[in-house]
Formats: sequence, C-alpha cells, structure tokens
Amino acid sequence: MPRIVFIGAGSMVFAKTLVGDLLSFPELADSEIVLMDVDEHRLEQTARVARAMVDNGDVGATIEATTDRRAALEGADYVLNMINVGGTEPFENEIRIPEKYGVEQAIGDTLGPGGIFRGLRTIPTMLDIAADMEELCPDALLLNYTNPMAICCGAIHEATDVETVGLCHSVPHTAEAIADYLGVAQEELDYWVAGINHMAWFLTLEHDGEDLYPRLREAMADDEIYERDTVRFEMLKHFGAFVTESSHHMSEYVPYFRTDPDTIEAMTGTDYAGRMETATYLEGWKERSDDRDGALADVDTEDVTIERSEEYASRLIHSLETDTTRRLNLNVSNRTGAISNLPDDVCVEVPCLVDGTGVHPCSVGDLPTELAALDRTNVNVQQLAVQGAVENDRDAVHRAVKLDPLTAAELSLGEIHEMTEELLEANAAYLPELD
Repeated sequence: MPRIVFIGAGSMVFAKTLVGDLLSFPELADSEIVLMDVDEHRLEQTARVARAMVDNGDVGATIEATTDRRAALEGADYVLNMINVGGTEPFENEIRIPEKYGVEQAIGDTLGPGGIFRGLRTIPTMLDIAADMEELCPDALLLNYTNPMAICCGAIHEATDVETVGLCHSVPHTAEAIADYLGVAQEELDYWVAGINHMAWFLTLEHDGEDLYPRLREAMADDEIYERDTVRFEMLKHFGAFVTESSHHMSEYVPYFRTDPDTIEAMTGTDYAGRMETATYLEGWKERSDDRDGALADVDTEDVTIERSEEYASRLIHSLETDTTRRLNLNVSNRTGAISNLPDDVCVEVPCLVDGTGVHPCSVGDLPTELAALDRTNVNVQQLAVQGAVENDRDAVHRAVKLDPLTAAELSLGEIHEMTEELLEANAAYLPELD
C-alpha cells in the first residue's frame, strides 16, 4: 500500500479532513500514513484523531507521527504539503506595511506585496523539502496545498526535478456558488475551466446541454444575488467570464476595486467571501490563533468517523493507484503547452485527466484575449517572484512588486521601491539572502 506523507500536519483540521478522505476509499484504507510537523503539540492532536478514525472505521491503515522530515519522507509515494512558514509576524508585516503606503489588501496570500513576500518566505523551505525528496523518494509525487500556489509550484518546477501538482478547492467552490445562484444541482453542472490559480475562468458552463451564462447574467441583475459576489459579477459584466476565486480575493489581482475607499465600500458584499475590508484574513488568523493550538483537543475520539470531503488529493491518489480515470482541475507546469497563449514556464490551472499512467494536462488552446491578458498581469509578477527566490535576486523582487496591478495603481515607482525595501528589512529573518 502507498506511503502517504503529510508535511505540515499541524494544520490540524485540514490534515484530519485529508486523512478521512484517504481512508474513505477502500483501496486506500490500508495506506501507510505519516504525519510530520515541527510543532509537536499540534502534531499529536492530529495523530490522535487520525488513529481514532482508523480504529473506529476498522481499517488497516497505519498512522505514524514524527517531527523528523527526512524520516517521514524516506520511501514516500505521495507527499502532501500544507506548511505555513513564519507564522503571524511576517504575515502582519506583509499586510500592514503596504497598508501604510495605501495598498489595501484583504487577503494577501496570492499576489500583491503579501503574496510575493509570503512566497519568498515559503520557497526556501519548499526547496529543502524537494531536495530531501530527490534523495529519499525521487519517484514520489508532491501535492502542494500551500499558497501562493502558482509562485510556490513555479519555484519547484523551475529549480527541482520533483513531480509536482498544486491542489486548490476554488473550482468546486465556485461551481457550488454558481449552482446556488442559479438554483441547479452542483453535480449537474458541466464546465471547462482554465487559467491560473485563483484566476481561472469558466470558459464553458452548461446544464443538460444548455449554456448557463445567459441565466447567470440574469441572476446578476438580482441585487440580492449580485451583492453576494460583487467583484466576480463585475468581472463577468466587463470581461465575459466568471472567475474561480471569491470576490475579496479577486479584488486584489486587478487595479479596479481597492484604490478608493468608496469603491471598497460599494464592492463589499453580504457573504463572507465578499468582505473587502483591509486585513480581513490577517485579523481572522490572529483571532483564531488560540483555537488553532487546540483545534482538535476537545474532539471525543469515540465520535470520530471517516468522511469524504470535496478535496482533490484523495481522488488524485485513488486514480493513480487504481487506474480510475478522473478529470480534475490541477495546477501544473505549462511546459506541455496546455494554455497556448500563456508562457511555457509558468504554473497554470487546467483540466487534467488522471489515471494509472499519471497526470495528463488537457490542451485548452488559447484563452480569450482579454482573459489571457488579465492572467498575464499576474503571471509577470509570479515569474519575477520565483526568480527572486530561486536566484536570490533582489532586483527581481523589486520588479515583481512594481508590476503588481494593485500596487501599481496606487503608488509611484519611488513609493513602491521604498515600500519593498521596508518589507525586505522587516521580514529579513524569514527571507532568502538576496543579492
């Protein structure tokens, strides 16, 4: 049975979910599951609940917990990465320093100053993981959940030989939202989605052969529905396609929504994903800090059951292990030319066929010009952020921030340079040594 390693298993609730997903498949229920984290307290909570799932579900899986990453990776078949490097201090700097200059980020984990600097502090650890994998489990597949997805995966693709795919739930979550707006069953939707992580596009959207875009535009005219997802509906109105990341995320990737307080207020929606306030994610992160330390402490192990979520990881592993064909939206290198009007050396999110022979990105061809153009504004930043991290290139980091759409809409080049220097100084302890 496969040896499946979780790096960052102290992300307790998420790790518990993924373990339950794996055990829900009879063909994977005897797997060797290894939980690894540097935080022994959180690791033990995850392990306690995972072992309860095995016992209560009467399955044959083994659960091992260790703080030794190399021991965990020895002989692995699959490595699930969900690390968070640095914790609260650098995260706060990545939001509050740009805010001081007028760059208002709601989330700050994908693009913008926050996403770039989160990538810079995460990539060195990910490259260390990849180096261990090349030595200890060279044939293993790395399944990355850590953001910024495209920047982190791009660095692994650029600097290592480790086979890597990125997994994100934005596509199924968006399908769920669309189904709700239209009053149809999510499982009855048929769609073709491609682009980059957090900015992929529903290129087709159908139900029983009917194009649903006319109905989605009608739904947008309903104020109650519009106010649930303001930014995404604005993007649909002006660019003709629905995007895969929620309104508060999407507002950061373009220059249209976050440079004016009145616009931010007008775009604030009624659903959680429509919250547009600066530092929404950071403040929630800080409020949940104590809860994270004890997230599973009060779980009654007698009540723990095996359940399957919508996450892709278990389905991907099941397909590879059992030769069951599935189509999943995954983040992969564009070296296969999946999207022909985006650069080859970037990470794209495209439909992939997965079976016993591997992961096979589907050919999407050209994205519509306007959608490719929007993606390229983000891809440019991602490429320079990867260059900065992999090559220790300080100038590349500066240029990445200067090309960020939101930052460029708010600040002059001199102001951006000053802000970037302040970020580099404030987070120096967490960053690679830049030349």
